[in-house]
Amino acid sequence: MPYYDYYCAANDRTVEVRHSMSETLRTWGELCERAGLSTDETPADAAIERKVTAGVPLTGRSAGSPPEACGPSCACAWD
Repeated sequence: MPYYDYYCAANDRTVEVRHSMSETLRTWGELCERAGLSTDETPADAAIERKVTAGVPLTGRSAGSPPEACGPSCACAWD
């Protein structure tokens, strides 16, 4: 499953989540539920915008290290 970045203008936050290509998230509440986050002060019905699609996580790793998805069957330069 790919990773997606969603931006919420109501709180100026971007959150990265993983979900199937057939799924579409439309609100801050849906995004927080998928990411396991609290909506905090932002209304759950606040609109979000999908910004980036990636096959591997864009965060959570140090520069220069291979993405978590890399392995023997991966065709990237980290093999």
